[in-house]
Amino acid sequence: MSAVARTKRLSTPQIRDRKGQQPLVCLTAYTTQMARWLDPHVDLLLVGDSLGMVVYGFDSTLPVTLEMMIAHGAAVMRGAERACVIVDLPFGSYQESPEHAFRSAARVMAETGCSGVKLEGGAEMAETVRFLVQRGIPVCGHVGLMPQSVNVAGGFKAAGRSESEAQKVAQDADAVAKAGAFAVVLEGTLEPVAAAITASLPVPTIGIGASPACDGQILVSEDVFGLFSDFTPRFVKRYANLGAEISAAAEAYARDVRARTFPTLEHCFVPKTAK
Repeated sequence: MSAVARTKRLSTPQIRDRKGQQPLVCLTAYTTQMARWLDPHVDLLLVGDSLGMVVYGFDSTLPVTLEMMIAHGAAVMRGAERACVIVDLPFGSYQESPEHAFRSAARVMAETGCSGVKLEGGAEMAETVRFLVQRGIPVCGHVGLMPQSVNVAGGFKAAGRSESEAQKVAQDADAVAKAGAFAVVLEGTLEPVAAAITASLPVPTIGIGASPACDGQILVSEDVFGLFSDFTPRFVKRYANLGAEISAAAEAYARDVRARTFPTLEHCFVPKTAK
């Protein structure tokens, strides 16, 4: 009787221990197939609430529900074998109280099987981060530009442009790390600020639009592969243009259908040679 060897999944302590080591490779995933394609090449897959815009066509992440995150988190877990999978807690699912956050996070962990959750917020969320970690839920923090707070911030603006802003981002990152976060995402943060925060924190920083000064980088996969055309952040390097290829393939398919040149069922069968 043979046993199938299973690949050991990277854990949140292993991600934390990569501080100052080889940079962490991180991308988003929302579906089983995308997770399968990315899994051999990344350390961490984030099921981000960015799926609201990328998958559902919302103008922001705010309409995303806990049920959406759980459904997509479970899908990604079915496709990933080795990467550490983290799922975003969506807007309104954790800000009310630490207890509310625990109920939401516990559902995500239990119903997806993921390795941890990510939540936005700095010093004001430190108590919640500590509450979750003490109850067995690994947490990745997220400071700097925070999409769930876009209405308060007045838009998607870079963080740390002034000295007071830089101090606020640094204080937020420090508070979240001290509360027990295994890593902290820095979004839209200027390079000198990101570099200083990275040097000061005992846990890895994962940058998105925060320069290569961080301990790792994360981008939205659809931006990287040219699958999302509504807009492309200035800090994104596009490694493929798959959207255009899909459009061209669809055009070729339509041409075949209209010309009636596509294969028929009869073409799928090879006649048996008579004995």
